[in-house]
Amino acid sequence: MGLFDRVFRGSDEMYFKAEAELNAAIAELGEDAAMTMPDTAYFLACIYAYLGKKVTKLSELKEALGELRAMMGREYRTKSIFDSGIATACCAEVIEACKYARTPTPYEGTQYHGHFSDAEVRELGVPLVTRDIPGFVVMIGPAPSVEEAVETVKGYQSRGIFVFMIGGIIDQVHSAGMSTGFGVRCVPVGADIWSVGHVISLVTRATMIFGATEPGDANAFHRYTFDRIFAFVNAYAPVDDITVACGAGAIKMGFPVITNDTNDMWAVPKSLLINTDTKDWIETSLEARGIKIKVTNIDIPVAFSSAYEGEIIRKKDMRIEMDGSRVDCVELVRTKEPQEIEDHLITLEGPDFDAFEVGAKIPIAYIVEVAGKTMQTDFEGVFERKFHSFLNCIEGVMHTGQRDMIRIRVSNAAFDAGFRARHLGEVLYAKIKSEYDTVVDKCQVKIYTNPEKVKELRAEANAIFDHRDERLKSMTDESVDVFYTCILCQAFSPSHVCIVTPERLGLCGAVSWLDAKATNELDPQGPCQIVTKTRLIDERTGRYEDVNEAVQQYSHGALEQVTLYSIMEDPMTSCGCFECICGIEPLSNGVVIVNREHVGMTPMGMSFSELASMTGGGVQTPGFMGHGKHFITSKKFLKAEGGLGRIVWLPKALKEQIKDKLNESAHELYGIENFSDMIADETICTEDPEQLLNFLTEVGHPVLGMEPLM
Repeated sequence: MGLFDRVFRGSDEMYFKAEAELNAAIAELGEDAAMTMPDTAYFLACIYAYLGKKVTKLSELKEALGELRAMMGREYRTKSIFDSGIATACCAEVIEACKYARTPTPYEGTQYHGHFSDAEVRELGVPLVTRDIPGFVVMIGPAPSVEEAVETVKGYQSRGIFVFMIGGIIDQVHSAGMSTGFGVRCVPVGADIWSVGHVISLVTRATMIFGATEPGDANAFHRYTFDRIFAFVNAYAPVDDITVACGAGAIKMGFPVITNDTNDMWAVPKSLLINTDTKDWIETSLEARGIKIKVTNIDIPVAFSSAYEGEIIRKKDMRIEMDGSRVDCVELVRTKEPQEIEDHLITLEGPDFDAFEVGAKIPIAYIVEVAGKTMQTDFEGVFERKFHSFLNCIEGVMHTGQRDMIRIRVSNAAFDAGFRARHLGEVLYAKIKSEYDTVVDKCQVKIYTNPEKVKELRAEANAIFDHRDERLKSMTDESVDVFYTCILCQAFSPSHVCIVTPERLGLCGAVSWLDAKATNELDPQGPCQIVTKTRLIDERTGRYEDVNEAVQQYSHGALEQVTLYSIMEDPMTSCGCFECICGIEPLSNGVVIVNREHVGMTPMGMSFSELASMTGGGVQTPGFMGHGKHFITSKKFLKAEGGLGRIVWLPKALKEQIKDKLNESAHELYGIENFSDMIADETICTEDPEQLLNFLTEVGHPVLGMEPLM
């Protein structure tokens, strides 16, 4: 019974630590002191998930701690160790919560991350459903050596696995100069084992956000985490009893534990694996959780992985920069005849990176030429939009923008490793050939750094872009014969279905109608299926019998009907990874829109996180709707309720981003000039709806003359 005893001892230790920390916080602040975690609408998420309790002050946390103690059974049965394990993880959250009760930023100025915001949880949504992030690992260290720590972490990164680190392994990777942080998917959570509470909090919130799991339903949480969250734990010896107890909780959630500690440990297939050869842990871990990964080997001198997609390269760390706002730059895909292409030919016309001074801004054009029997020119723009993620996966390379307004930075470290211009071509070639092999038979990449040639190519490319844009601009929901489903998000929201139309892109902002069309043609059995639109029921709301049948089929009966243009009548469902959320503001008779990046309050008295907690998970919520940023400017946005003239408040940064197209659409619909100036933002009001109404009255906002929403 040694393993059982270790779990029970560990849960006792964690409980007594939590009790002591809570008593100290109460003694200092009083029982009525507020208890909130920053930037979340889910209270203390672990306790909320497992006990169904909304903890808002220390006295409520004390009550919850008593319930956690009652969960810690002492029978020599698996139920007892699993319940104790879950309670131990929740006690870890109590310890960390007490830090945040004393100060809202306990980890500020340290190397540790601590609490994850709801925005960070949602940010993981798209890469999780697309499998760019195939799973998570929690590494509890230290590893046997610094070298092995770095090798293992980078090994996980190269496979796209998100790495959470706890304990001594953090110091190890930092001593080796490794870059860490949310952006590179390698996060130093905390020094102590109870910081694991932040990871469990992230997991439970993902379950509530994407799976619409009801707080307090522990069985539902465990079904969801086992089926849909692919995580595992690596615990290096010596493993203390508290870590063993936390491991029991992890196993209950469906996350295998791999360790080299043999002290009173029992090997349990697929759950608790004892492997003394720590260098084999990556493959052992992936196999235990059933994660299959296709590794693309690309001939470049630095690593290539989705882990580097969020890497930021500061000016001080930059060797060279290509900036379309300062010098000529362009990226373009062109369809050619097969005889015009030599497969895997990569050419460079002009000087290479090492010919330029450190910090130089250089021109660049890269033209990817493709050929294939089933290749279509419509796919060119789809391929180009993928360049951003392709190039960002290069370690030491940062890419932003598209077309002729790109910016690429190459770090000193990447340059010193030997990264040069042709390696951009190697990445583009490899990814185009691997991801679009059904339509691309041959591919070559031409790279130019000669200023005169790049200037010429930019002008030619812009003519092509203008032609595409005119064609897209003329496409409306009425001008096409079919719509498309997108069910990529069903990996995490089983009942959610997006209906993608020319005027309504996917709520994640990443799937346009052309993207969906291309996806369907590239993978006819994939996530984007054709939806006919022959049986219109109501043009005003965008209700089609065909669409209703599609959502019934692809939501597995969870949904019966949706409208495409209404927020009040059967609105489209949301997954949880939406770019924006729209909600009605009763006093003004309008709607407030807030994007994920905005952390402040809104005139509805709720932040993005709080608004988002009311929708998502594939649930219809009349009056609230998740959507993409660019749907805001569509003439179909809220068409049933009067259109985009209902918009009364936007965060300033978002308003600036969409201003030109918003003003253009408002002028066409209402004849209003500079409509964006009539929309309030956080510089005008935040939480006060009366202040908002006064502003709208002052500027003569069109919403004041519209029919009541409710």
